[in-house]
Amino acid sequence: MACLLAALMLAAFVGAASVEWQHWQWRAWQNPEAAILWHIRLPRLCLAAIVGAGLGASGAAMQGLFRNPLADPGLLGIANGAALAVAISLIAIPSSWGLLGLYSISIAAFCGGLICCIVIFLFARRSGGGVAALLLAGLAINALCGAAIGFLTYLSDDQQLRSLSFWTMGSLGGALWTQIAVCCSVLIPALLLLTRSARQLDVLQLGDRSAEYLGIDPRQLQRRTVILAALIVGSCVAVSGVIGFVGLLVPHLLRMLIGPQHRWLLPGSALLGALLLLAADTLARTVVAPAELPVGVITSLLGAPYFLYLLLSQGRRL
Repeated sequence: MACLLAALMLAAFVGAASVEWQHWQWRAWQNPEAAILWHIRLPRLCLAAIVGAGLGASGAAMQGLFRNPLADPGLLGIANGAALAVAISLIAIPSSWGLLGLYSISIAAFCGGLICCIVIFLFARRSGGGVAALLLAGLAINALCGAAIGFLTYLSDDQQLRSLSFWTMGSLGGALWTQIAVCCSVLIPALLLLTRSARQLDVLQLGDRSAEYLGIDPRQLQRRTVILAALIVGSCVAVSGVIGFVGLLVPHLLRMLIGPQHRWLLPGSALLGALLLLAADTLARTVVAPAELPVGVITSLLGAPYFLYLLLSQGRRL
């Protein structure tokens, strides 16, 4: 937590525009530098921490649920499913935003992520739950959602095209305090409920039958975890677009540091995910300043080599 707060304070003063420490004071509110800090930079950093926490914790939960180390909301197509639902809403049903306000995007993203998660879950059960079957199903879902998003891109106008580019590449630019409030109203309860399942996820690693002998209903646990993970990922995609590999990389690093117990792994993944996405967003803002890269590009550059390493190290198990 101390590292996260230190990273947040450090990142607040790094960027294309120079901001001094005095602008933390409220009486400096009228200065342009203070406006940059309070209206642009701090909302973005807070959103990065929230989204990183959600993606990290959901990745740890998905790996525990499927009992394999390669399960990830991005690799399994859940994030792309959420982005596809948002893209459909943006292009095909633009009037929906007037009905539910800021929550409409989150609802669309949640529904898309939940549908993809259920499809993956059913496929994994019918195929014996193997890692290879899981990855192939995720590849198929990603390809299908990507093709659908490409088709919608072809049909979109200039404004819709910019919005679709935001969802597919991942970006934290344009963050607002209202977005953070809406995202927190969904993420915080979902994360708290997810951490309550930590002991049950530990028992589930022994297998469904062993979990039943120990008084745990595996199907109820699986349904609850799937819904909470889809809700978390959908809320993250709704405000940041598709940001990949955070849910894969963070739980693996933590398992090497603190072990596999989910009572530590879930909150630890949330903290490390927030720290990782803060660092990635800081790189995205500064590496080509005054322009910026999509943060999804940075996380993919970090996560893709690690994913290849995992495939090589576990090739015999596949």
